[in-house]
Amino acid sequence: MPAVVVFIIFVVCLVTAIPVSITLGIASILPGAFDSSFTATGQFIVRSMLGGIDSFPLLAVPMFVLSGIVMAKGGISRKLFDVFAYFLGKLTAGMPCAVIVTCLFYGAISGSAPATVAAVGSMTIPILTKLGYDKKFSTAVVAVAGGLGVIIPPSIPFIMYGMASGESVSDLFISGIIPGILIGALLMAYTVFYCRKHGEDKEKIHAVVDELHDKGFWAVLRESFFALLSPVIILGCIYSGVASPTEAAVISVFYAAAVSLLIYKTIKLKDIWGILVETVRTYAPILFILAASVAFSRVLTLMQVPQTVSEWILTHFSNKIMILLVINIFLLIVGMVMDTTPAILILTPILLPIVTAIGMNPIHFGIMMVVNLAIGFVTPPIGVNLFVASSLTGIPVVELAKKAMPMIVYFLAALLAITFIPAISTAFI
Repeated sequence: MPAVVVFIIFVVCLVTAIPVSITLGIASILPGAFDSSFTATGQFIVRSMLGGIDSFPLLAVPMFVLSGIVMAKGGISRKLFDVFAYFLGKLTAGMPCAVIVTCLFYGAISGSAPATVAAVGSMTIPILTKLGYDKKFSTAVVAVAGGLGVIIPPSIPFIMYGMASGESVSDLFISGIIPGILIGALLMAYTVFYCRKHGEDKEKIHAVVDELHDKGFWAVLRESFFALLSPVIILGCIYSGVASPTEAAVISVFYAAAVSLLIYKTIKLKDIWGILVETVRTYAPILFILAASVAFSRVLTLMQVPQTVSEWILTHFSNKIMILLVINIFLLIVGMVMDTTPAILILTPILLPIVTAIGMNPIHFGIMMVVNLAIGFVTPPIGVNLFVASSLTGIPVVELAKKAMPMIVYFLAALLAITFIPAISTAFI
């Protein structure tokens, strides 16, 4: 069966709302079903699926999911927001900027964009709205800034890319720091512009910030200390060599549970079962997608799709800049219609040979790919962050997308800088 037919069937299944994991399974089985001489038999597909999830680094994903949910239930995001609001609140756009910085830090805890939107948004959107900010603007800020959750380490998509490419997850984590800060800074620049143009209710803002100042710096810091310490512990364990990313993920679970149960006392032992159930419900679909994605990527390799696509692009585009622009546009389109995990696992074997052929560092490409797909979190029709934010506020997804568009432009500016300035991603490796 020609590869084009397989891809057409794949797209048709997605458009008809068949679950991604089942779609991938169907696309994996079809070539062998129609051609008995094709290597990828049903038995091969099953072995590939089971072998794909038999991975020690992959254990980090459910652990980071569990850690993020524990910290969301434990109110860690509120503690983070308070300390940033203390310092930034009285500046122009200080409160929206505090939300963006909170997303940066929470992303360094959860490793997930939707989890960051849910945890930070459920707490900060009502605060911003109460302070007089437009509700659509407040919701859009959280939805877009939540995309930082997959760029700032630890990042679940970086783990997936490391698994698909064979690159060091630790190197990917450390390479995501500067790009994440760059995107956060550009988003804050936009919020300053927006607030200068539309104005702020300084009286309400100062009243809230003054309450924090009345507590005193040390009191606010003391309340937020263990929340601020969590990303330091997680990343410190990885970069100091004390623990691998997987082991650090387990440490983050125990740390989150200890802080929430014993220090902040925001969750009780009876809540643990519900948290575990929510974790399984969150991770199980990812696991099925992952298994099917591995099988599909191996079928594509047997069909020599990566080599065919690589040859076509390198034949039709000889200029390195044009090749990177074409890949970026392709990834942006994919990010709009496909979830991050299957996109990374399917496209990495196809695109990695192309970028290495033009001399691009695989780590640099991994950062570029994840940033592209992070933009997909806030672009219809699949934009997961938009749907999560919409569920928090009841604002239609289309209206949120319109409000988020200027911030997406800033996100795209950061993507271009990351693509064509390798040092942004590779300075520390």
